[in-house]
Amino acid sequence: MKSLLPFEGLKRDVLVKHDAVTDDAFGCVPEKRPAETLVSYGIVNLNKPRGPTSHMVSEYVQKIFGIDKAGHSGTLDPGVTGVLPVALGRGTRIVQALLNAGKEYVCCMHVHKLVDADVLKKTLLSFVGRITQLPPVRSAVVRQFRERDVYYLDVLEIDGQNVLFRIGCQAGTYIRKLCHDVGRKLNCGAHMVELVRTKAGPFFFDSVVTLQDIEDAFWYWKHENNDKFLRHCIYPVENGVEHLPKVWVFDSAVDSLCHGAILHVPGIVKLTSDVVPDCLVAVMTLKDELIALGSAKKTAVDLMKIDNGVAVVTNKVFMLPDTYKKTTN
Repeated sequence: MKSLLPFEGLKRDVLVKHDAVTDDAFGCVPEKRPAETLVSYGIVNLNKPRGPTSHMVSEYVQKIFGIDKAGHSGTLDPGVTGVLPVALGRGTRIVQALLNAGKEYVCCMHVHKLVDADVLKKTLLSFVGRITQLPPVRSAVVRQFRERDVYYLDVLEIDGQNVLFRIGCQAGTYIRKLCHDVGRKLNCGAHMVELVRTKAGPFFFDSVVTLQDIEDAFWYWKHENNDKFLRHCIYPVENGVEHLPKVWVFDSAVDSLCHGAILHVPGIVKLTSDVVPDCLVAVMTLKDELIALGSAKKTAVDLMKIDNGVAVVTNKVFMLPDTYKKTTN
């Protein structure tokens, strides 16, 4: 069985509270947005190259598209390559939904002495579960011990003192430090040779594009009026919440939410079964447009049973006001 991040293995049903339809006069299905909107309100699943920092790569993307801002989700060291979601323009705040999402890496570790393969595998597997790490001296966080979850660790190949493994872990897990700790447990030392991030939340390595890809796509769009490649390179911002629990609302509730209103139970049309109190949820239109992110206040089961009360307290609004008119039914 293939190892999966927690949200990938989650059984998620859609519970329908009310039958409703959406008015085609308002909003837009994300996949049908104009290319101009995607460039200022989308996400690129970038294959970060070796050398530049994650911040530098985001700046490159910003310059290519000629937009005011771009933001990445989850820093990768300069020498590390792989999945780096970069949100564009007005969509940059979506990185909040991705920062705490699970990550997957493929790592090559070098053990400083020859170790029996079975001992090596057993030692690596002992790091699956809750571990305690002290972040490296050079890190983006306060250097103090903290706990992190390792969801799985698959040993792919052992070649002498080199070990290739795949690891799925909680955001903020330092793989370089994990290699060091493995070496300490083996009483011989070990270090990370190479690291590639293969998953960052709902973004996977099999769909990454390069900086050259997006530069070419932008050129074809601007100079040849061909947006096909651009649409291949830029996802709607909604792809950044695929891993989150969701609540869909009536058209008539959308505009109030765009102004920062709390979502009350009567506004709900349907929701996913994994909604629980205090979890981060995506509030969506019936066209699957992202309206806002917020904190759920009840379980999905409770929300299906009751007709009144607070359902979600929104904290980040993405949809612009007046996208849906207040008079919509």
